[in-house]
Amino acid sequence: MANHNILGKLGEQAAAEYLIKNGYIIRESNWRLDGFEVDIVAEYNNRIIIVEVKTRALNLQSALDAIDLKKCQKLLKAANAYIKYYSLPHELQIDVICVVGDRPENFRIEHIKDAVRPRLRSYRKR
Repeated sequence: MANHNILGKLGEQAAAEYLIKNGYIIRESNWRLDGFEVDIVAEYNNRIIIVEVKTRALNLQSALDAIDLKKCQKLLKAANAYIKYYSLPHELQIDVICVVGDRPENFRIEHIKDAVRPRLRSYRKR
């Protein structure tokens, strides 16, 4: 496995530990279905939290830059697929956790809650 893949796995483990420490229940890790992928599915206050984890060795900005419009759309579709697959009545929230550092002992975690939201649509009568 390439070094960046190892670092990514370590970052996901650190993110899961951080969530557990902060009262979240981890429902799934690396959930996949029909091309959809979710790093972590957690539950907190009767909400399903879809968590995208980005791990970078050097800086927070490069992790944040990886969450572009295309990635946000994929996350929204994956989140909806998860909710539909399990027929869950929960509210949904999509968070991003950025893990920065080159080793677990010096990881810095930045948790951005409700980071991705669907675009609002407005409808007008004609």
